Amino acid sequence: GTSNSEGASKISLLKKVPALKDGDFTLAECTAILLYLSRKYNTPDHWYPSDIQKRARVDEYLSWHHANIRANAPKTMWIKVLIPLFTGQPLPSEKLQEVMEGLSTSLKQFEERFLQDKAFIIGSEISLADLVAIVELMQPVGVGCDIFEDRPRLMEWRRRVEDAVGKELFFQAHEMILNIKELSNIQIDPQLKEHLAPVLMKMLK
Repeated sequence: GTSNSEGASKISLLKKVPALKDGDFTLAECTAILLYLSRKYNTPDHWYPSDIQKRARVDEYLSWHHANIRANAPKTMWIKVLIPLFTGQPLPSEKLQEVMEGLSTSLKQFEERFLQDKAFIIGSEISLADLVAIVELMQPVGVGCDIFEDRPRLMEWRRRVEDAVGKELFFQAHEMILNIKELSNIQIDPQLKEHLAPVLMKMLK
């Protein structure tokens, strides 16, 4: 049937697909977009280094990120805000605990394997790896799970990323995420809720 009715398309959040249009050229994956932009606009080399070993380090992080941070961090937002919003009921707290445990394991690996004692993921300068990581790690913060709190090394890294990107830009980029709690006040069409609730519950299985 037409499960993707216009009702569902109202919720652009569910379609959380960043898209880039450059003339007739369209790209949809976040990482691919960043890489493309960095090549097209000859951004400073440190974002995606021309040195092949450094570049390989960025690529290595990006591959790991998808299966780890990316697989866990956004779930906090679904559990704490979006699913209760659509289903009308809070999720059992053990579900959040489960996700937080998965995220915790990823963060430990992130610190030990990638960050180590370096300023940024691939060394002394910020790269796309840091950018991709921070965007995802701000999501739990937006819904009140402060993952930086008991992790001084992670916290220091976040400060360095903020400084490198510029505080202004950093907060602009995360404004939407940090305001996600406001979503709870949205009135959602009851029919849409009915359609989406089972789909969302399945997502978390």
